[in-house]
Amino acid sequence: MPLRRRVIKNPAAEADQFRRRAFVAFVGVLVALGVLAGWYFRLQVVQHDEYATRSEANRIKLRPVVPARGVIYDRKGRILADNVPAFRVEVTPEEAGDPGTWLPELAEIFHLTKEEIDGFEATRRVTRGFRPVILKMRVSEEEAARFAVDRWRYPGVELVSYLNRRYTHGELLSHIIGYVGRVDEDDLAGLDEASRALTHIGKTGIERAYEEALRGKVGYEQVETDVAGRPMGVVGRVPAVPGTDLRLSVDIDLQQAMVDAFGEYEGSAVAMDPRTGEILAMISLPGYDTNLFVNGISHADYRALTTNPSRPLFNRLVLGGVAPGSTLKPLIALAGLDSGVRRPEDRVMSTGMFYLPGVSRGWGDSHRGGHGWTDLRKSIAQSVNTYYYQLALDMGIERFDDYMARYGFGRPTGVDLVGEIDGILPSPAYKMETRRERWYPGDTVNISIGQGDWKVTPLQLVRSIAGIADGELRRPHLVKEERVGFDAPWAPLPQPPGTPISPSPENLQVVREGMVQTMQPGGTAWRIASDAPYTMAGKTGTAQVASRRDNAAVNPRSLPLHLRHRSLFVGFAPADRPTIAVAVAVEGGGYGGSTAAPIARQVLDAWLLGRMPGAGQDGTAEEGGAVEAATPPPAPGEASPAAADVH
Repeated sequence: MPLRRRVIKNPAAEADQFRRRAFVAFVGVLVALGVLAGWYFRLQVVQHDEYATRSEANRIKLRPVVPARGVIYDRKGRILADNVPAFRVEVTPEEAGDPGTWLPELAEIFHLTKEEIDGFEATRRVTRGFRPVILKMRVSEEEAARFAVDRWRYPGVELVSYLNRRYTHGELLSHIIGYVGRVDEDDLAGLDEASRALTHIGKTGIERAYEEALRGKVGYEQVETDVAGRPMGVVGRVPAVPGTDLRLSVDIDLQQAMVDAFGEYEGSAVAMDPRTGEILAMISLPGYDTNLFVNGISHADYRALTTNPSRPLFNRLVLGGVAPGSTLKPLIALAGLDSGVRRPEDRVMSTGMFYLPGVSRGWGDSHRGGHGWTDLRKSIAQSVNTYYYQLALDMGIERFDDYMARYGFGRPTGVDLVGEIDGILPSPAYKMETRRERWYPGDTVNISIGQGDWKVTPLQLVRSIAGIADGELRRPHLVKEERVGFDAPWAPLPQPPGTPISPSPENLQVVREGMVQTMQPGGTAWRIASDAPYTMAGKTGTAQVASRRDNAAVNPRSLPLHLRHRSLFVGFAPADRPTIAVAVAVEGGGYGGSTAAPIARQVLDAWLLGRMPGAGQDGTAEEGGAVEAATPPPAPGEASPAAADVH
């Protein structure tokens, strides 16, 4: 066995080694302390603001404050859309736990429908657990009281107060005011970060067109919370800015009078002040109750609206259009005068039929026997087609279209509603683009009396006729004034200046005289104005839906209602100093003089004579005194005493 080597200790060397190791350890400790001190310095000094903010954020939560939506009034200050206090039920899924334990009980308390439960479940599945999900909107006071008794049993379930939008005249103004609806994913994409706290947003009508002004600006509260996240109190606040209030130019009484005048008929109508462009009343019938949409319309209600063949959701005022028929004749006559193609005294012979050279098919007049020699005034008053057949041919399609475009056809009027269509101004280019066919002289003949490819909106019609009445083409508009804050003064919204419709006051006066003669004995609507205490100027029109065969005229009363001619009327009053212009389009109404004209007369009486719904003989009037109301139009399917007054 080998012997182990004996190590001889060296105390001096060991002491030296210990000193070196101790020095290294000491330096290491110093470095570590230095790094730690530097880190603390960085946390406490360099990054103090950042971490102080983070710490405060753990204690302080920001809670958005949704502003009150702006109130909408009519021209006399009557409320059309406001906000009423209401409650909704919100559930925070991660706090509420398994829905199977509490949802059936809440369904009984709040009388939840299957549709509401399915909607909640669908939203909960795609929402983060810490975000509240709406279970039910518009909780009744009884339901809120029942829930308050057992509130402690349902963690994560809250009753949240909010302002609910209310429409005081829902159906009457459905296509003007529109409605707000729940914010969806498409809406969120167009909102800034602050506005994403909104639960409702304007979907149609004024509510959509003025959404940014009406909704105001979202504020927030700084809420102090405990370690469990429970609110303890509000420590700061940035107030929300309420939405802008709007005053419309619409008169709710005239709006109701217009609806009453239509009776059982469907269609559209507009009344406008020709001096300013303010829309006084505007309807698209049938309408619908806008309150149904505020908190989410039920499937049954929505199905009933969308399957209704009368299309109540369709806004005929800005989205629909009709052939204008003879209501265009005053404008075509003005174009003939301003272009120099016609003079007021120039005459055309009407024999009852008009033929193009070499064409066997003829175009008829409103009177089968003709009207004889016809000048411009007579052509308007008796609606003499032959005069306009020849006038349009003499002008040529290019010049004809140029003047019609000047009067605003073929483009939107600029009314303050979203989605207004251009309509159709027939032209060779349009026909080639849509049907790949060239333009023929017969096409010019057709469009000269408002038939063919024409498509105009009631707004385009009333704007052009108001231009004849006042001499200026003005932008139709619904919002008259605005104010920011209840105590703030109303401020008028600036409007673009009007443009002259004609360079010649003399030519305008001749056309006006022709329209006045329309309402006098011998004119197509003289019976409607025979007892009026003011002078009316107007023009009837009939837009054919069913075409005639060969040269045989079609009696609209022999057709089903949906195939009957559209009855049209445009006019203004008082003729010497107009304060109101109207355009009426009645679907299935037959001839303009028998249906649309009586409706217009009732609207004019309501505005000028104070013949508003519910008003007596001493009702407040804009001008003049009260008289007996005009004879109402017949109900669909009934004969009319003025059936002979066509066009």
